[in-house]
Amino acid sequence: MKQQSDTGLFTPVANAHHIAMAITLSARHAADEEARAEVDVLTSRLEKTAQLTKKIQASLTRLETSGRSVQEAIGPIYGNTQRLQVLGNNIDSILGAIETVRGPSDIKNNEEEIIRSGPDNAGLSSYLASMNRVTRALSDLKSTKMKSNQQALSDLSRLIQFGNQQLEAVFRRILQEDAAPVEPLNFITKQKPWPTLSQDKTTRLGLINSFVGARQQSSMVAQESPTAKIYANVRGPYLQASLANLASASVNTAKKKSADAIYKHGTNGIGMYAQAIEGAYIAEHENVCALFARDDWGRVFNLTCQGAMDDVGRTLRELNVHIRAHLPTDCFLAYEILEIISQLSNRVETQTGELKGPFGSVLKPIRDTARTSLAELLDDTRKRVNGIQNIPLDVPPLPITTETMARLQTMVEFLRPISGIMISLGDGNWKTVSGANPSADAIPSLASFDVTADGKELFAHYSADTVDALLSSLQAKGAQLLKTKQLQGVFLANNLVVVNRMISASDLAPLLKSRIPSLDAWKKKATSLYMDPWLETSRILMDVVHTGGSRTGGSRGGRPPSGSTGNESAAVVKALSSKERDIIKEKFRQFNATFDELVAKHKMLTMEKEVREAFARDVQAMVEPLYGRFWDRYHELDRGRGKYVKYDRGAVAAICAGLA
Repeated sequence: MKQQSDTGLFTPVANAHHIAMAITLSARHAADEEARAEVDVLTSRLEKTAQLTKKIQASLTRLETSGRSVQEAIGPIYGNTQRLQVLGNNIDSILGAIETVRGPSDIKNNEEEIIRSGPDNAGLSSYLASMNRVTRALSDLKSTKMKSNQQALSDLSRLIQFGNQQLEAVFRRILQEDAAPVEPLNFITKQKPWPTLSQDKTTRLGLINSFVGARQQSSMVAQESPTAKIYANVRGPYLQASLANLASASVNTAKKKSADAIYKHGTNGIGMYAQAIEGAYIAEHENVCALFARDDWGRVFNLTCQGAMDDVGRTLRELNVHIRAHLPTDCFLAYEILEIISQLSNRVETQTGELKGPFGSVLKPIRDTARTSLAELLDDTRKRVNGIQNIPLDVPPLPITTETMARLQTMVEFLRPISGIMISLGDGNWKTVSGANPSADAIPSLASFDVTADGKELFAHYSADTVDALLSSLQAKGAQLLKTKQLQGVFLANNLVVVNRMISASDLAPLLKSRIPSLDAWKKKATSLYMDPWLETSRILMDVVHTGGSRTGGSRGGRPPSGSTGNESAAVVKALSSKERDIIKEKFRQFNATFDELVAKHKMLTMEKEVREAFARDVQAMVEPLYGRFWDRYHELDRGRGKYVKYDRGAVAAICAGLA
């Protein structure tokens, strides 16, 4: 190597140049060969594509030709396929119908054992679930309207009917467990609430009622729910039996040992009876609300209480018969019943919203009696006085006066119901009322009253009418049976003082205070009648003497003043003529006779203490001053011998004072 380089034949630059050129030529030749190979490949593929295109074109030509043949051939097959599909659907429907027909039979077989076993054995919840399934199956079966299902319909209907009977029997049995009558006094006296159904029982009863109620709603026939009827048939007699003893006691306690005894407030059993009714009804309403739907509360409650309300009506009618037979003494029982039952009705209506009408209906006879009693009592007073055949000669107060005033005194104890009656009648209408409105079955409300009326003032007016009716009748009867006005006056005054005394000694006093002036008028009438003979006696003492048409006595002798001395009397007597003296003597004799007679009669007559004292004052006020003046003028006529002038002025004053 070293030698070659020395010769210079091959230099490094030349060698590199030749090498590069050789590499370039070799690379270009390789690229040309590669391009030539790719062209050959593309040419081969184009030839194959052309061949394939020709084949495809030939195939499409053949396919188009054969397609028409295929379409013509496959058309009938497609039609058959559609018919086969319809047939398949029909077969499926038939299979479904078969299953539907078999379904009720399967349900009947599956549920009958549960239903036949009864709610107690199956359990109430399971039993009701089974009944619901059978009910739905029956409804579905009815909707198919297939004649082949008639037997299945009948079977399921009978099964449901049997199941319902089982449920109703259980409903009745549960209710009857608490249907034994209870003793109301046990709850009233101990202030215990009236018993209600337990929560466990109301839950079971409510489930049964809900199922039966749902069945009733699905029924096209409107009728009362069987459970509602069962409830009323069981609980209704329970209420009646529980209240029966107090109903009887209300009638029995109306009977009195003494027929003429005035009824006393609270002595009848109607108050206890009303308390028992209220407790029983409100407890029963709670039971109804726990078992039934809200829309059924009123109907079921009224149906349940109907028998007990009939008993209330029967009891009140019996009491009304008794009251009508003893109206003057037992009208107060009517007022008490009216108040108690009206308040009971209001409380029950407030608690339940029911029974206002039934209470109004059963109370109507008592209410009518109470309304008409006011006029009838006035008439009774007049009739009893008019029926008097004789009056004792000592003219004492009659029993009718005491009885009438005792009746007014007792009325004060019943002032509240009586005031309500009077307000409903209107002021003064008790004089002519002949009966209550026959169409007014409802308990009167405040809307029917004159709410501005004062019940106490109306009672005072009625009391005044009663006293006037009594005293007017007594005055008329006295004028008929007693010969003298003096007796008539004492008779009227004796009765009047009893009236005054019984007013003052009772709760009538503040009520009748404004009516006292009317009694004063009656007092004046009695005084006028009694003083009539005394007035005649007093006229004797008039000292104007007429002789031959001339007036003497005061003209000639002058009239000495009252309390004049004996000398002055002597002067007056001396101035009288003999005839005038005879007249004065006769006056003294007449006065002595009538005065003694009137004094004797006054002492013989039976007078109430107040009457005797009042009449004594009246006599003294009239006689003493007249006699004193007459005696002052003419006592010397007798000259102290007592032949004509029997009494001096002091003696007459003492006698008059002693009349009291």
